[in-house]
Amino acid sequence: MKNDTTLSRRGLFMKLGILFNGLVATALAVPIGRFLLSSITRGRANGYLDWVSLGPVSEFPEGETRLATFRNPLVLPTDGKTVDTACWVRRVEGDRFQVFAVNCAHLGCPVRWFPQSGLFLCPCHGGAYYRDGSRASGPPERGLFEYPYKVQNGLITIQAGELPTPGPGAALINIKTGKDQSCA
Repeated sequence: MKNDTTLSRRGLFMKLGILFNGLVATALAVPIGRFLLSSITRGRANGYLDWVSLGPVSEFPEGETRLATFRNPLVLPTDGKTVDTACWVRRVEGDRFQVFAVNCAHLGCPVRWFPQSGLFLCPCHGGAYYRDGSRASGPPERGLFEYPYKVQNGLITIQAGELPTPGPGAALINIKTGKDQSCA
């Protein structure tokens, strides 16, 4: 008579296989779950909407463009110096400013301001922009990206964290005519 409490080789390997698959599934599910819930658990669900100070308005003389840096609000302990982000601040007049991302609209290379010519120039592919950020020449299809700004209590602040870029189809719309230029 066969004893029902004995475990066959097939049964043992079946149970070990289920145990091993369960361990692997848990090992994969934990990091994926932490990634999906990270913005909620860290309390930074809307961190990219934070307003960051660039400094007092008096540091930006009227009619001039100056380089400013700010600390990105989406900071992780491993980010190091990469959280210090640059931008170009142009004071038009009074409390009217233009705050440009330092990245070229073509491929994201850092642009430099040349006050002698009144142009932003990209060293990578020769893109040029006028002082108001509009495209002057070269491969970029549009002007420099601008950060939203506000002036409060004598400080200029920008809404930072996310690089200001247009939507995926923005390059396909002609600004002057407003018509779609896509091939379809």
